Amino acid sequence: QVQLVESGGGLVQAGGSLGLSCAASRSFFSGNAMGWYRQAPGKQRELVARITTGGRTNYADSVKGRFTISRDNAKNTVYLSMNSLKPEDTAVYYCWWTGYDGDYWGQGTQVTVSS
Repeated sequence: QVQLVESGGGLVQAGGSLGLSCAASRSFFSGNAMGWYRQAPGKQRELVARITTGGRTNYADSVKGRFTISRDNAKNTVYLSMNSLKPEDTAVYYCWWTGYDGDYWGQGTQVTVSS
């Protein structure tokens, strides 16, 4: 089992910045990757960004150049720095962990970008 505790999020105006963090109860290196998904009302959950244990990162095309995923190995924590936010970034953001025993999800945190 892996518990994921998210923090951050909130309300921001378009063009602003927010940060998310996710602390895992297990070592990052006991899994394969961590990252962030998001789900907007009426839409499917989609990958935002992920980082593998090897340090490789992937981003959704819609956030490239604006969002940055990073990690603190000692704290088993991943971060998502979000800049130049747009109203279409409004969604519930979920921390995600994948490993040999499957996928785990955080409880979700709301990000709202006002126009």
